[in-house]
Amino acid sequence: MLIYYAVVFLHVVVCFLLILVVLLQSGKGADLAGAFGGGATQTAFGSRGPASFLSKATTVAAVIFMFTSIALSGMSTSRATKSIMDNTKQSATPAPAPKAPANSTQTKAPTQEEIKKQQEEIEARQKQAPAQAPGTQKAPETQKAPAEKQAPATEKKAPGKSPA
Repeated sequence: MLIYYAVVFLHVVVCFLLILVVLLQSGKGADLAGAFGGGATQTAFGSRGPASFLSKATTVAAVIFMFTSIALSGMSTSRATKSIMDNTKQSATPAPAPKAPANSTQTKAPTQEEIKKQQEEIEARQKQAPAQAPGTQKAPETQKAPAEKQAPATEKKAPGKSPA
């Protein structure tokens, strides 16, 4: 466990060191001619002269960063096999289900036959008792005659002709 924290500490320190060393270096070929292929002496694989301290420090920091990354990756996979449930006690008998309160009554859903029977009872009560509000009287309903039995429709007269 102590080794893991030591590698994490080393990794963080190398990260900051790598950032610092890269930012301190001056850019190579950063002028306008470098963007279009000019500056043949400052090519990526050409001769650059002796390596400076900052370029050597960048290489060393990058190598240490890669090794610590691989080491942390290997250590984390071995630690991930443990579960938090490994530390809990497992009981041999399952926990009993909670009991329903004694005063609650369970009702079942009515069947279609029961629903039809209830509807018929309600309709029969509505037919027997008048649907009146208390204190009001309902006016007797008069039956309306169909349209054919009403008074005969007057015939339309042709325009310009008068009955003689």
